[in-house]
Amino acid sequence: MEARLNYFASPTAGKAFKYFMSAGKTVKESALPAATQELVALRVSQINGCAFCIDMHTKDAAAAGETSVRLNLVAAWREATVFTEAERAALELAEEGTRVADAAGGVSDKVWEYAAKHYDEEQLTALVILVSFMNTVNRLNIIAQQPAGDYVPGQFH
Repeated sequence: MEARLNYFASPTAGKAFKYFMSAGKTVKESALPAATQELVALRVSQINGCAFCIDMHTKDAAAAGETSVRLNLVAAWREATVFTEAERAALELAEEGTRVADAAGGVSDKVWEYAAKHYDEEQLTALVILVSFMNTVNRLNIIAQQPAGDYVPGQFH
């Protein structure tokens, strides 16, 4: 399988991604815990069906020491006992922030308040930007049909 577009060869993509990826780097360097960031990135990518991002974030999280049990249970986090309350709050916010069309009202006050109990304003800001960032990256990869499976941990860092 070959991607429809080669973003790395495109001058337009190169110019746009320079700024876009610096936003992603800013979130990566934020006070939002790295493990939470990977879990959220993985869950958003699962919801959107972005194979490339699922491949990337599963491998990056594993390389950073995340367990296979937790990675395998992200898709069913509500029934899993392996996530902290803070991670559960982040995953719930990520789901509602990703499923805005399905949720009609976007992120509910209940979900927001639950997340605000576990994260300060800077961490919440990073979480919201991360969810938005992942939704954008997922769409770029899905539209271009980026193939998955060959990602090497840390390849884009």
